[in-house]
Amino acid sequence: MKIPKQNLRIPGPAPCPPDVLEAMSGAMINHRGPEFKALIHSATERLKRVFMTANDLYILTASGTGALEASLVNTLAPGDKVLAAVTGSFGKRYADMAETLGAEVRRLEFEWGTAADPLAVRTALEGDPGVKAVLVTHNETSTGVTNDLEAISAVVKGEFNKLLLVDAISSLGCVPLPVDEWRCDVVATASQKGFLTPPGLSFISFGPAAWEARQSVGVRGFYFDLATAQTYLERGQTPFTPNLPLFYALDLSLDRLLAQGQEETYARHAYFGEMVRDGVKALGLSLLADEATASNTVTAVRVPDGVDGKALTEALRTEHGVVVAGGLGPLEGRIFRIGHMGAVTEAEITGLMDALRVALPAVGFKAAARP
Repeated sequence: MKIPKQNLRIPGPAPCPPDVLEAMSGAMINHRGPEFKALIHSATERLKRVFMTANDLYILTASGTGALEASLVNTLAPGDKVLAAVTGSFGKRYADMAETLGAEVRRLEFEWGTAADPLAVRTALEGDPGVKAVLVTHNETSTGVTNDLEAISAVVKGEFNKLLLVDAISSLGCVPLPVDEWRCDVVATASQKGFLTPPGLSFISFGPAAWEARQSVGVRGFYFDLATAQTYLERGQTPFTPNLPLFYALDLSLDRLLAQGQEETYARHAYFGEMVRDGVKALGLSLLADEATASNTVTAVRVPDGVDGKALTEALRTEHGVVVAGGLGPLEGRIFRIGHMGAVTEAEITGLMDALRVALPAVGFKAAARP
C-alpha cells in the first residue's frame, strides 16, 4: 500500500529526515558481536549528553510506554503510595499504569489545559508523608501544556526527598530538561518525537535513588528489568533482540542533534511553537492552554462553536494533505492538536496555516470581525 505524501502535523510520530530513514536499510549484524557493542555504547553515551545526565541510561526496544512501565516496575512494590500529577490524558495513563501494577495511587487532578501547581504538590505531600514517588508528565501531549518540572522538582526532591519519575516522551530533546540539575530520578522518553527517529525505541535514565528503590522492590518484571539491562550493557548488548534498523537511524540522528547543539534545538522548537500559536490566533481561533505554559512541541486549539471538529480534521487531511490530531477523552471534539517537533520546517507550518484558512470557512467557521 502506497501512502501519499502528507504534511504530518500530529504530536507523533514526527516526520524523519530522509537520510535517517535511509540509514535503516543497513545490513543486519550480530547483536552479540563487536560492531553492535560499539554502536550501543556510543549511542548510550551520546544520549546521556542529550539527557544532560551522568545517570545510568538504557535503550529499550519498545514504545515510550515500555520505558514508562520500566520506570514503575523497577521502583515500586505493590502497595507503595504514589502521588500522580494529572494534567491530561497521558498523566492519567501514567497513573493508571501505576495502579495496574499494584501501587496505591493518589491522583492530584488539575483542569485539562492548565499546568500542575507546585504548591498543590507540596500540600499533597504534606498531607501524606507515606508517599514514596511522584509521577509527572513533563509535556502533556493531550492538552499542549508543559509543566514546570524544575519547580515541581524543587518541592518533590528539595523539600520532601521523594522519588521523582518523569514522563518526558514529548519533551526531551525538544525543550530544556537537564535531568541531573533538576534531580529527576527516572526519566523516560521515546525515539519518535524529538529524536528524529521512527517509533520503536525508548530511552530511560535511572539515578542512584532509583537504584536504591530497585534493591528494595526486587525483581518485578522480565522484559523491563533494568538490572538485567545493566548486566548486558556492560558487555555491549541488550538482554533481548534489539531493533537494529532503528539503532542505525538513532546513530545518525544523535550525530545531527549534537552537531546542531541543544540550545539551537530548543530555540527552533520555541520559534515553531510561537509561529503556530500566532498563526492560529491570526485565523480567529483560540488556544486551550495559557501561553505562559503552552508547549513548544504541540499546540492544542479550541474547535470553534458551530464547527464539527472531526469534519475539520477530515477536510484538512483529504482536501489539503495536512494531518492534525483530534482531542482525547473529555476534549474529544473540542480541540484539535498540531505537532511541531522534530524535523519540522517553516514551509510545513505555513502550509498548515494556508490549509486552515481554506478549510475553516468550508466547515462553517466565521471569524469574528476585527475592530
